[in-house]
Amino acid sequence: MNIIGSAYKVCIFGSSHGPFIGGSVQGCPHGEKISTTAIQIEMDRRAPGKGPVSTPRSERDRVEIVSGLHEGRATGAPIVGLVKNRDCDSSAYDAFRRVPRPGHADYPALVKYGGNNDHRGGGQFSGRMTAGLVFAGAVARQVLERRKVRVLAQTIQVGKVRLEKLVPFSAAEKLTRTNAVCCADRAVAEQMKDEIVKAHEEKDSVGGIVRCTVLGVPVGVGEPFFGSIESSLSAMMFSIPGVKGVEFGAGFASGALRGSENNDPFIIRNKKIVTKSNNAGGILGGLSTGMPIEFKVAFKPTSSIAKPQMSVDIEAKKPIELVVSGRHDPCIVPRAVPVVENSAAAVMLDLMLQGGFI
Repeated sequence: MNIIGSAYKVCIFGSSHGPFIGGSVQGCPHGEKISTTAIQIEMDRRAPGKGPVSTPRSERDRVEIVSGLHEGRATGAPIVGLVKNRDCDSSAYDAFRRVPRPGHADYPALVKYGGNNDHRGGGQFSGRMTAGLVFAGAVARQVLERRKVRVLAQTIQVGKVRLEKLVPFSAAEKLTRTNAVCCADRAVAEQMKDEIVKAHEEKDSVGGIVRCTVLGVPVGVGEPFFGSIESSLSAMMFSIPGVKGVEFGAGFASGALRGSENNDPFIIRNKKIVTKSNNAGGILGGLSTGMPIEFKVAFKPTSSIAKPQMSVDIEAKKPIELVVSGRHDPCIVPRAVPVVENSAAAVMLDLMLQGGFI
């Protein structure tokens, strides 16, 4: 299933080494002004080929809008964007049909599809497919921003390097776009970069954590039970390749707290009802409280590494040592930041449309 959403439906299509990848959205309110320049800015943030922290695969990821916009406005028809694949090298992948790569979908996909799956570059399981999610979110965030809803994702951990301080939203929004790892602190960003480069030099990889904040969401957004904010955002986040954990607010740390510590007391601030703390991450009962929606997304280390690993020869039924060749990110976290950010925007627009807030 490659479609997600109810009122704002997102579809992704294509494959990593096929002729193109892309995304389409249904449900964008007709008449909304949609800037193709703003869409391309988000696509550029996710695009590969940005120095030593990224894959050397060079793709410009120029998006072509083939329907749904006319004279800069949404027509009410599906908005469809295509991105051509131009720098594909599939030569390294034939061996993986027989010897599956550890950490990849090669083996279960082979079994599920009887060997008919497109294995080149991971096919439909590739992180390259997230370009369609960024496209969908780049449309959604323009609708949200007119309603004063803003979304920001940032890298707070790479390997063992972690940003401990909380940087205010407005400052983080600027700083995350000034360095290659999308961190809101320049000094920590350099440490993160060094962590990635070191892993790459050792023919290895690292993972990390992305923090996402959504501001300006009105009170009451969300559709419990199964359309709650947590349910909807989690479904989207776990659809991003490499994601292994999602937590909201205090998350897993709340398991060690007492109720008196974890509850967020209600107070009046500037004549508005808010909470003194935000351990709930801006969500109660699956509904927005008016506080910032806060969640974190954990990414595993990139599975494709140049170090020798053990696998099996499927036909011979025997163990074999495997060295994965090809072009891969030593850390997917920096390029995942705009994916998390824009995917969250798509979900929040969907929920706000469902609830009649737009």
